[in-house]
Amino acid sequence: MNYMDAFVAAVPTANKAKYLEHARIAAAVFKELGALQVVECWGDDVPEGKVTSFPLAVKCQADETVVFGWISWPSKAVRDRAMAQAMEDPRMQPDVNPMPFDGQRMVYGGFEVLFDG
Repeated sequence: MNYMDAFVAAVPTANKAKYLEHARIAAAVFKELGALQVVECWGDDVPEGKVTSFPLAVKCQADETVVFGWISWPSKAVRDRAMAQAMEDPRMQPDVNPMPFDGQRMVYGGFEVLFDG
């Protein structure tokens, strides 16, 4: 069964083009290392909740946009190997491909797929 990495982050709206370039580089690395699919989504209709929501989870500011994405892997073992290799890849180094957002406010995790309909 596939394995998924998912994340939510707040990106300065002015950095949309920088974010897209960062994402394209990262996606190329992940796919070379075995990812089946890499999806990046730019928030369009993401309401702020009273108790919890995507914007609240990442402390989204007025000049930021929530992004959501996921990476599909054939297995957790492939994902674990690929992530270790990706962090060593020169294209993923902060001085070469800096994150154009505050990574400390990113929410992410790995998920076992229970159903894919």
